[in-house]
Amino acid sequence: MKIPNLPDEFLFSVDKNVATITLNRESKLNTMTPAMGKALLELVPYINANDEIRVVILTGTGERAFSAGSDVKVLDQYGSNWQLRNRVDYARGIWAIRKPVISKIRGYCIGGGLEMALMSDIRYASENAQFGAGEIKLGWHGGAGNTQLLPRVIATGKALEMLLTGDLISAQQAERYGLVDQLLAADQLDAAVDDLAQRIAANAPIAAQLAKHLVRVSQSTAVDIGLQYENDTFAYCFTTKDSQEGRSAFAEKRKPNFTGE
Repeated sequence: MKIPNLPDEFLFSVDKNVATITLNRESKLNTMTPAMGKALLELVPYINANDEIRVVILTGTGERAFSAGSDVKVLDQYGSNWQLRNRVDYARGIWAIRKPVISKIRGYCIGGGLEMALMSDIRYASENAQFGAGEIKLGWHGGAGNTQLLPRVIATGKALEMLLTGDLISAQQAERYGLVDQLLAADQLDAAVDDLAQRIAANAPIAAQLAKHLVRVSQSTAVDIGLQYENDTFAYCFTTKDSQEGRSAFAEKRKPNFTGE
């Protein structure tokens, strides 16, 4: 499968089993347009099918913003209200990535930008980051995850405070709420995210993808069913070559070389 054609506002690279998606619209706070959303949605199948990719980093260009969400000035490009309702949203594209996704956040992470971060699996942020669900100040609420995912990540009251006021919170507040998994000085963020991505990429890809899937299952499934499902996929892992390699490496006291088979 070939990499789809991407607009200039959307950068993509792969290095050492780690793919990096960069929203490249710095002068517009990395806001998303319908064309950028379409490109992201076309890129997801490529990421999922490419065995070279084991981890994905999502970030934005510059220090001012991870993403300020949808570009309000071009919302009419989505068409009628019914077409807007039936769109496949760019944030759901992040949700559809089967590989582990790390959001690397600087500056504003608001609206649809917050939704993309919530669709990620792990969120690392710099001390200058700010978070908000500001849609309500414009007359609507989030349409791609803020009302559904934010209360699953942070306390319900804190989520409602953000959703109903539309006010920004600091990176320090976001860390206290549990919205940010790791808060770092601006000059340490890149190295920390790269290190995390490489540590994840070094592990067995099938087990990593299944672990991500199982955590999602746990959020909407009865415990008894989840435990049985976990045991089933645990047993499946033992049919893989990587499980054999892991056991051999342990016995031989060496680092395993996982191939995703």
